[in-house]
Amino acid sequence: MSTPAQMAGKAMQQTTVIPRRNPNDARKERGFAFLMYAAVAIAFISLAALMIQIASDGAGALSWNLLTNFPSKINPATSGVKSALYGTVYLMILTAIFVIPIGVGSAIYLEEYADRRRWFNRIIEVNIQNLASVPSVVYGLLGLAFVVRGPLSLERTLLAGAITLGLLVLPVVIIVAREAIRAVPPSIRDGSLALGATKWQTIWKQVLPGSMAGIATGVILALSRAIGETAPLIVIGAAVSPRFLPDGLNSEFTALPVQIFAFSKDSDPQFLQLASATIIVLMVLLLAMNSVAIYLRSRFEQKW
Repeated sequence: MSTPAQMAGKAMQQTTVIPRRNPNDARKERGFAFLMYAAVAIAFISLAALMIQIASDGAGALSWNLLTNFPSKINPATSGVKSALYGTVYLMILTAIFVIPIGVGSAIYLEEYADRRRWFNRIIEVNIQNLASVPSVVYGLLGLAFVVRGPLSLERTLLAGAITLGLLVLPVVIIVAREAIRAVPPSIRDGSLALGATKWQTIWKQVLPGSMAGIATGVILALSRAIGETAPLIVIGAAVSPRFLPDGLNSEFTALPVQIFAFSKDSDPQFLQLASATIIVLMVLLLAMNSVAIYLRSRFEQKW
């Protein structure tokens, strides 16, 4: 049996050997970094070339009349996107009204109340993750089968379009809201509960205000995705080039992506120029929404 002195001597003799870096590993790392930066550069160059092409094609058609005139299938000189612009704004407002309470409420339940050891809660979480990656045209078919027709039978109305787009972005809102709620330190909850607040008071007064910047940013980015979707709206039968504005939830509607699709199908070069100009209008709306998201993030984000 070894004495304490012998054990101490053996411990002193043992040394930690740090293996030398393999030159092949270094070359592989440099090669991977080169491929990654090259892929990013190719993506940015392609995007820049596409934006420059759209700007050069559509700049000549940009005017105030484009925003104030109704679309025309005959005369491109007097055609505009007024009905599509109004329809897009109404569609985004209704979609936000639909997804914000349901998405945030679902995130609160899954993050604060749900028992992850129960099988049905695990199934809900897995399905939400899967639904976030489903192609948008599948949601269009879902809206056509269950919202436009089927159980709800709302027909091709503004409300049907808002519900369909709401289903499209709802998983994204839930995931982003959960991440924002999870970012609130547990000590905030423990301190509130220790002072005698109930669980709901803690969530309402501490957790939600602390996560509001992340939730608002996620909702705006999700709506930015919805505003550019064309396939679901075409599948559910959004109107093409209507010369009227939506006058209620049960009114027919169109949106900027649908109008871009209608302009781009025409062989007349002037209509193709209008399509590029409408793309610029849509991009401006997207940039404005993303700017609001960046402002909310920087203005209300809390440093824990």
